[in-house]
Amino acid sequence: MNRLKDKVAVITGAALGIGRAAAIRMADEGAAVAVLDIIDAEGEALALEICDRGGQARYWHCDVSSEAEVARVMTEIAAHFGRIDVLVNNAGISGASKPTHEITEAEWDLVQGINVKGVFFCTKHAIPHLKAAGGGSIINLSSIYGLVGAADAPPYHASKGAVRLMSKTDAMIYAPDRIRVNSIHPGFIWTPMVAHFLEDQPDVDEARQGVAALHPLGHMGEPDDIAWGVVYLASDESKFVTGSELVIDGGYTAH
Repeated sequence: MNRLKDKVAVITGAALGIGRAAAIRMADEGAAVAVLDIIDAEGEALALEICDRGGQARYWHCDVSSEAEVARVMTEIAAHFGRIDVLVNNAGISGASKPTHEITEAEWDLVQGINVKGVFFCTKHAIPHLKAAGGGSIINLSSIYGLVGAADAPPYHASKGAVRLMSKTDAMIYAPDRIRVNSIHPGFIWTPMVAHFLEDQPDVDEARQGVAALHPLGHMGEPDDIAWGVVYLASDESKFVTGSELVIDGGYTAH
């Protein structure tokens, strides 16, 4: 219960899915959690739920594609909790899923603005606080599609490949500051994003079974499967881990 005792963690896209699971598990392990999202009702409810469980949490509305908003929120979090030790860059969208030659500039930019620039802005404005704390951990949520390709969602796949390399670059840059940076690469996890991705299929249940079968373990993952990876990378258990890829994918990329 004390793997993250006395740490302050910032989690973007925290109201639902993987972010929500990570926030709950990190709080249960002793972290004070800053819940960031743009869906306020769900974010506020999560912060309240964590407090009701005996943890520490507060919600901030934060559009990660806005640098000014990110900068302001990071400053407010550090002032409220006294420090920042962990940043979990989880906010992301799947975006348009159609062939590259049919993608519009606006569709491309929408995904990059959240999935790539969001990671950049949050990292940029968290770094001074992590340095002030004497080090810390940045955990970037990439994807199996930051490691392998697939014939759909070109903007999403490009964004997750970028996140993978951004993680390695920042791991090298900030190692002297005792700031570790790693990426997590989930397989298909049953979240609202994946459910939305499958909505356009003629038979959603059949599509879900088909996606599950892509994983050698024979099923999709659950948000907690990723949340425990986040806890590990945030904790001192991973103090010698940086620039690495934590693949949690039910064997998807072992093909």
